[in-house]
Amino acid sequence: MDTYGFHSIHGRAPAIASGLKIARPDLHVWVVTGDGDGLSIGGNHLIHMCRRNLDIKILLFNNQIYGLTKGQYSPTSEFGKVTKSTPYGSVDHPFNPLLVALGAEASFVARTLDRDPKQMQSVIKRAAEHKGTAFVEIYQNCNVFNDGAFFTWTEKDTKDDNVVFIEHGKPMVFGKEKNKGIRLEGFTPTVVSLSDGKYSVNDLIVHNERDTMLSFILARMSSLPELPRPVGVVYSTERPLYEGEMTRQIQQAIQKQGEGDLEKLLNHGETWLIQ
Repeated sequence: MDTYGFHSIHGRAPAIASGLKIARPDLHVWVVTGDGDGLSIGGNHLIHMCRRNLDIKILLFNNQIYGLTKGQYSPTSEFGKVTKSTPYGSVDHPFNPLLVALGAEASFVARTLDRDPKQMQSVIKRAAEHKGTAFVEIYQNCNVFNDGAFFTWTEKDTKDDNVVFIEHGKPMVFGKEKNKGIRLEGFTPTVVSLSDGKYSVNDLIVHNERDTMLSFILARMSSLPELPRPVGVVYSTERPLYEGEMTRQIQQAIQKQGEGDLEKLLNHGETWLIQ
C-alpha cells in the first residue's frame, strides 16, 4: 500500500486526524485505535469526530484489555474482570462500542471479527466507500493478556450459534443448521426456532441499515447474553461532511470579504510589545 502513517499522542488520534482531514480533504484518513485508547483517554475526541461527520475511518480494535500497557482492565472489560489493576475484579459497567458510536451519531457503524478475514475485508471495504465518519469495531484476541476473550464468537465450533451475520435487506438467520432467527416482540429481540414449524423466515427481522431504531436494538443485543451478537454493517446513512461545510464557509467569506490578512488579524485592536 502506498500510504503514510504515524503515532499520535495517546488518545488524541481523532483530534490529529480531524486537523489533517480539514487541512487536506483530498487525503484518505484512517484512525487505528483500541478499546482503551479510543474509549477512555480518547473517548471525548472520538465522540466529537463521530458527531461532526468528517470523512474519516475509525478502526477500533477491541480486546477488552489494555494490551500495550501490560494488562490493566479497559472500558470494555466485563464486570468482575480480574486484572493487574483490578485484583478483586472490576466493578465498572463496560462500554458497548457500537452504542457509543451510534449515540454520537456516526453515519456508519459496523462490527467485524479478527478471525474472519473475508468478512472483515468486506466490512472495511464498505467503510472505505462510505462518505462520512465510519466506525468499525473489530473483535481482536490479545493472546498475552486476555487470550480467548472473544472465542465464543470467533471460533468455528461456537461462532455459528452465537453470531448473526447481518446483511441489508435479508432476514436475520443464524445457527449451524441455519435453523434459528431473530424476531422482534415489540422492541425486544428474541431467538426463535425455524425447525418446529411455529416460525418461518417471514417472521424474522429483515435488516435495514438505514433504520435508526433497529441499529440501537442490534447494538444492545451485544449486552444480552441470551442473544447472538450481530456482525456486519449495523447502520449507514448520509449527511453533510464537516470538512465540506467548512470549505463552503471559507469560500463564502472570501467572496464576501476577500482574502484574509493574517498579519492584520494578529495586530488588530490593542496590542503590546514586550521587551
